[in-house]
Amino acid sequence: MEPFKFNSKKEVIAAAIQFVEEKARYTTDPLSSPKAMSDMLRLRIGDREREVFCVVYLDSQHSLINVEELFYGTIDGAAVYPREVAKSALAHNAAAVCLGHNHPSGVADPSAADKQITGRLKDAMALLDIRVLDHIIVGPKDTYSFAENGLI
Repeated sequence: MEPFKFNSKKEVIAAAIQFVEEKARYTTDPLSSPKAMSDMLRLRIGDREREVFCVVYLDSQHSLINVEELFYGTIDGAAVYPREVAKSALAHNAAAVCLGHNHPSGVADPSAADKQITGRLKDAMALLDIRVLDHIIVGPKDTYSFAENGLI
């Protein structure tokens, strides 16, 4: 059997992301731990040069339905609209979501704006009976979990 051949680092990363997401989609193991979410999001958006806001859609057993990059921003911010997150979560028939975005600056600590949008999204999703399990900020070297730090 011949090994896979990739032309660039981006192709390797894309293949790894696809593998992780496919494995999560077809396994019975739930993606409910901050570590599992952090690992997946770090692969997907950890090396981006601008902010990317993702939503991980989960079923009632916290198994992966889909991962979607909903909003793109600049090097230090992205506009996030709760209406669009709610619309997409309903379209995926999600029972729960995990939010994630990257900090290209390298510092994974949440800003005041990160805390504010997390609260707004949690409140909006609660009206639709969709749980926000976590919001993970991905830096190039580390991650920050709102759930692990008692902010969700």
